[in-house]
Amino acid sequence: MSSNIRIKKVCQHCGEEFIAKTTVTKYCGDNCAKRAYKARKKKEKIKKTPSVDEQKIEYRARNLEQKEFLNIQETSHLLGASRMTIYRQIKKGNIPAIKLGRRTIIMKSALENLFYNEGHTKTA
Repeated sequence: MSSNIRIKKVCQHCGEEFIAKTTVTKYCGDNCAKRAYKARKKKEKIKKTPSVDEQKIEYRARNLEQKEFLNIQETSHLLGASRMTIYRQIKKGNIPAIKLGRRTIIMKSALENLFYNEGHTKTA
């Protein structure tokens, strides 16, 4: 049982005018439907990929996990504090640090112990 409907439509992929036999037809032919499908799938893949900023943050986090010794900037990224806050905490003696020439080095394990010990002394 075929329909006698004939509707003039514009292809949503190529923009050409065509005669549709149903009310839901979007494309002028099989080729345009396939190309539109591929374009839609490509956009979905692109949308799923993280932005450059997210990729940079993920890279820094992986890089910090592998290091034993951190500089001031890496420590500030890890703790989510400013560089000046890190320097103040070093000066107060809250964060143990070592000076190597002009560089200030902080052991990652010392930071972890600092927070681990702080958490246990308050709850005990």
